[in-house]
Amino acid sequence: MRRALVAANWKMNGRQAQIASLSQALVAGLADISPLEVVICPPAVYLGQLQAALRGTALQLGAQNSHQEAKGAFTGEVSAPMLTDFGCTYLIVGHSERRQYCGETDAVVAAKFVAAQASGLKPILCVGESAAERDAGSTEAVVTRQVQAVMQVAGVAAFAQAVVAYEPVWAIGTGRAASAGNAQAVHAVIRALVAQQDAAVAEGLRIIYGGSVNAANAREFSAVADIDGALVGGASLSAEEFSTICAQFKTARKA
Repeated sequence: MRRALVAANWKMNGRQAQIASLSQALVAGLADISPLEVVICPPAVYLGQLQAALRGTALQLGAQNSHQEAKGAFTGEVSAPMLTDFGCTYLIVGHSERRQYCGETDAVVAAKFVAAQASGLKPILCVGESAAERDAGSTEAVVTRQVQAVMQVAGVAAFAQAVVAYEPVWAIGTGRAASAGNAQAVHAVIRALVAQQDAAVAEGLRIIYGGSVNAANAREFSAVADIDGALVGGASLSAEEFSTICAQFKTARKA
């Protein structure tokens, strides 16, 4: 059985005092998450603060980005090995905002995926289509290209230690989530794509959904067979709402 995963992506939000109260509320609200796996991904400058806040709990720490090189003259960047110093276990890779605003290509995303695994981090590989691509009927082609770009570099076996997050770009931060049925269809495409190379890896691969997930729609997503969790943005900044989302996936059946 695939263990459901819910990850909080705080993006570029929060200040020290706010994060202190939020993390305290999350620790209290998510004291019993079994069999769920929960990951908190704060801005990099607050990783040390979260490492201390989450110590001794079942909540895991993740990061939002890292450079593809382990070290070097890359002013302002953070490497995957540095993230492990803070106890990070997961790393978001290829989020659409980094693809769009920071110019990350499929090749860069693949390199970051490999670098993350080389340092012992589990990548959460984000894939998804824009509104224009969706309207053009290119969803499957776009998602296939993005997954294959990583698979060709890392190999299919690498997906046994990774997570794929389907995040339609048109649904991120817009309040307009994909329907559970539409998300399931894309998740099935991703699983089938991996299965072409290795059926066992595909069966064990966790594919989570992201894009305006909230307390109101989490139950719908959690009930779908190929949706193994959620990557939560804005709603994760509310301890109450995020805890509700986690509760929905905790109680859902996972194949």
